[in-house]
Amino acid sequence: MLQKNSKVLSIIIPVFNEVNFLYELFEQLKLHFNEANIEIIAVDDGSTDGSSQLLKKIKQKDDFKFLFKIIKLDINSGKGKAIQTGIKHSAGEYLLFQDADLELDTKDAREMFDMIIINKKIKCIFGSRYMSGKLKKNNYFFNNLIGKINSFIFNIFFSQSLSDVHCGLKILHRSIIEKIKLSVNDFGIEIDLASQIVRNNFFIYEFGVSYFFRTKAQGKKITWLDGLKSFYYLIKVRFFDNSTSTNLSILYTSIYMAFVGSHFGMGLGNTIFIFLFSIAGAVLGIHFKILSSTIIFLFIFIGSLFGQGNGTTLAVILFFILGLFVANKFKKYFVNSNFRNYF
Repeated sequence: MLQKNSKVLSIIIPVFNEVNFLYELFEQLKLHFNEANIEIIAVDDGSTDGSSQLLKKIKQKDDFKFLFKIIKLDINSGKGKAIQTGIKHSAGEYLLFQDADLELDTKDAREMFDMIIINKKIKCIFGSRYMSGKLKKNNYFFNNLIGKINSFIFNIFFSQSLSDVHCGLKILHRSIIEKIKLSVNDFGIEIDLASQIVRNNFFIYEFGVSYFFRTKAQGKKITWLDGLKSFYYLIKVRFFDNSTSTNLSILYTSIYMAFVGSHFGMGLGNTIFIFLFSIAGAVLGIHFKILSSTIIFLFIFIGSLFGQGNGTTLAVILFFILGLFVANKFKKYFVNSNFRNYF
């Protein structure tokens, strides 16, 4: 259960075998966040390398103004679980997620906090390692590539324009935390968090941050396999974690878009077009519910009655575009009505 707000900021730091970085991390935190109205919550995620003992020594030193909490998980449960645990024990009006490995600069975290605290309209800022203006050191080509591909897919699925969904540096207002329910325990927490923020109609701002990659020898844990696993989370949060009306719309739209695809190609080519159009229909079904989808389908069907051969194909495309335009008008008209779940 979330605690009553008594701090302006809670900094949640998942820690798993980071003994080589913790001392310097807390020196940086003291430099940028050494204030009495800030709390730092280190969630020790079953560390076995001495991180637990070092965290206790840092706390006993007590040469800082911020409130320092240590939460110990008996077994390694994943970054997502650590963040969820930290949230439950937090009391701040704002929550900042900071990795413990020093790949991301705490100075950037302070700049993000200063931005959000003076602009009450901003409820959420994501750090981005891909935006220009900050120092970067990154030799992991495949990790970088998969991260960009995942962000690109996320943007298509959720009609966003984010450059770095996976960046571990984020700051949120508590009003967002009260609206969402995180459930992913591993590195997929980044996709789970971003998707729920968007679904609850909060706008995500981005801020360019420095990035200093570390090697596997230095303790880097996320790999390109985790990046591939994130593809699964993208599919899950977009096509399965939906309301019943949205899932029905996805199925319905996939079927009639397969009908559109049947007007293209011949033989194997026709089969490929049907498959690709059904996938496109699934994405379309996310944005248009049953009634607005029916409008699109009716226009497509009317278009299929015109011409022959390529003429029919052209007519289907033109009427499909017209149907999208009309359906979108209906969707906007009913967005604030009792019928919005059908449009």
